Amino acid sequence: MEINQLVQTIAIYALPVLFAITLHEAAHGFVARHFGDMTAFAQRRISLNPMRHVDLVGTVLVPLAILLASGGRFLFGWAKPVPVNYSALRKPKQHMTLVAAAGPAANLTMAIGWALLLKLGMALPESSYSEPMVRMAEAGVRVNLIFMLLNLLPILPLDGGRILAGLLPNRVSGQYSRLEPWGLPLLLVLVVTNVLDGLLGPLVMYSESLIHAFVSL
Repeated sequence: MEINQLVQTIAIYALPVLFAITLHEAAHGFVARHFGDMTAFAQRRISLNPMRHVDLVGTVLVPLAILLASGGRFLFGWAKPVPVNYSALRKPKQHMTLVAAAGPAANLTMAIGWALLLKLGMALPESSYSEPMVRMAEAGVRVNLIFMLLNLLPILPLDGGRILAGLLPNRVSGQYSRLEPWGLPLLLVLVVTNVLDGLLGPLVMYSESLIHAFVSL
């Protein structure tokens, strides 16, 4: 990739990636506080300020490296995890499910927001302002859908794994939770072998079409 193209790609994806990862984490803390866990609030992690959630490696370096290596087709990264004390929740098992679902829900909301900005940018006369707006909005939709779908995979410690653990009967949920130490190694294998890219690619494309259809109503 040429230097100019590299700089343009970073400029276009920087804000969408930053907000997709960090506001995802803030949503976990906000919902946890709503259900009685004040841990994230006490540590000032319930904030829309991305800098409170940024992890240099996981939020900046890894996403950009994977983005550039995949030609913009795939993205993976993380922010500083928001601390959640599940035992402090009023109904730990049920509320854990809602806390976990808050992150993907935040990404879906941001995807819709970026799609609305894309619609606005395409309605404006073509200029040096509208074109970057359109490209960044396109990236925002794609990035948030990737993070939403990735986190909904039923693999612990991803949000999808937490949601599944909360929905399963207690005994089965306990057995499933013991698999958590194997979750990240499994995820890395799926990334390295491109299985994850092949799985999420069609889902992202289909979800993009649904989002664009929704905002066009």
